[in-house]
Amino acid sequence: MADPRARPLHLDRRALLGAGLSLALAPVARAQVQGMGMAPGKQMAEAIAAFAQGQPVRTGRVEFEIAELVDNGNTVPLRVQVDSPMTAADHVQQIAIFSDRNPQRDVAVFTLGPRAGRAQVSTRMRLATSQQVSAVARMRDGSVWVATVDVIVVLAACIEIED
Repeated sequence: MADPRARPLHLDRRALLGAGLSLALAPVARAQVQGMGMAPGKQMAEAIAAFAQGQPVRTGRVEFEIAELVDNGNTVPLRVQVDSPMTAADHVQQIAIFSDRNPQRDVAVFTLGPRAGRAQVSTRMRLATSQQVSAVARMRDGSVWVATVDVIVVLAACIEIED
């Protein structure tokens, strides 16, 4: 016997349409990212090189959490954590976020010190379209570490309309 208090499942029309649109456009967005060649753009590579101040940029030590498939590029949460003891002799000095296809390549720079306790930052950003996003950490010893994620954006943000 059915429970008289049970209500039928109510689907919100906008949520259903949004989910359907996301599913329909995901293959197109993935093809767009794959067509980018998956190598960072020249401008982003130059911005990262400027941040590195001539030091070689190595992968590792940086844990970068950002969704690989984003429904809406207007607000994308991210978290960066760097493997560091955060002592006076060995700590993260700066963490920077760079995006490949946003109008402004350098999204944010966080300055840390040994008293921060933890080399971890989190924020939200806008993504203009599907692209690569990099988190770069500069250590006290001058070494520079990077982690890069390819992000597919279904509904783009930062759209500029040309006249």
